[in-house]
Amino acid sequence: MTALQSGAPMSIITVRGLDEQVVRLLKLRAAQEGRSMEAEVRSILTAAVAADGDQEGFGTFLTATFAGLGELELPRRDDIAAPVDLG
Repeated sequence: MTALQSGAPMSIITVRGLDEQVVRLLKLRAAQEGRSMEAEVRSILTAAVAADGDQEGFGTFLTATFAGLGELELPRRDDIAAPVDLG
């Protein structure tokens, strides 16, 4: 559930110094999506931070990668490898 869905307090931000071309493209993109420029910017920002949160950790990656292997057979503790003569 996002902050938008939970009824959490909303913040207001002001972005100064946007290039007019960026504003024009935002208005165009918003119109194509059938929403206001404010709603479009909100959607872009929400998607941007949600994508950052979707990154999985290394442990999660390893678990998912090796999940299908089942349980590993561990060697017995008294099963010690014999030394190899390299000479």
